[in-house]
Amino acid sequence: MTTSAIQKAFDRARVSGRRALVPFLMSGYPTRGDFRAALARAATLADVIEVGVPFSDPLADGPVIQAAAARALQQGTTLAQTLEDVTGIEGPPVVLMLSINQVLAGGAQMFAQRLKAAGVAGAIVPDLPFEEAGSLRAEFSARGLELLNMLAPTTAPDRMATIAQSARGFLYLISSAGVTGTRDTFPPETLAYIRRARELSRAPVCVGFGISRPEHIRQLADADGFIVGSALIKAQGEGRDIKDVLQPLHAAL
Repeated sequence: MTTSAIQKAFDRARVSGRRALVPFLMSGYPTRGDFRAALARAATLADVIEVGVPFSDPLADGPVIQAAAARALQQGTTLAQTLEDVTGIEGPPVVLMLSINQVLAGGAQMFAQRLKAAGVAGAIVPDLPFEEAGSLRAEFSARGLELLNMLAPTTAPDRMATIAQSARGFLYLISSAGVTGTRDTFPPETLAYIRRARELSRAPVCVGFGISRPEHIRQLADADGFIVGSALIKAQGEGRDIKDVLQPLHAAL
């Protein structure tokens, strides 16, 4: 099996003796120009970049990311614009996070073709049940793209094993029940959950939802990578440089 761009990124981080950093940015936020600039800034520290495509009915986004998506939509941000903005960027692979409705608008085959043409490495579709993802996964696989699996701490053990064992690229671990957003600390059971997922998954395990401080990385050190979103979006909304958030996290990897 050919090693994907995402897997190669995690392999490079591991060879360097650290975990991977995956910043999340909202397409078109705060403006289209700001988003493009943030992509370039994030690329200097990221191993993979996750780009949210704004949608009117977000599934698991907290208030910070919901507000960013609403602003991006008000400014006319679309999937087509997002693909245009990420096409040809140098550096880490890009994965999109979006709704299944945005995939189905043109069909699974067309969606996969558009991602491939834009140089996108894969996608996360939170509202697509694992059991119903076969056709999209096949279209992705045929083009060397990764459809990334997600796990939540509430996932039943048998289903967790099935999802984890079939993961490719990386396995997205939702750190705790609820929506995205920063938090002070994580309960002890989160670490046990990460360890169990790593035992089951052949792909790297990457933790998201609430990662914003170096101490979070130290607390959840058994993960292979960390996704940081709300802290970056908040920094952008306040006019701060996202590197002020990313650099301390990168140093803790």
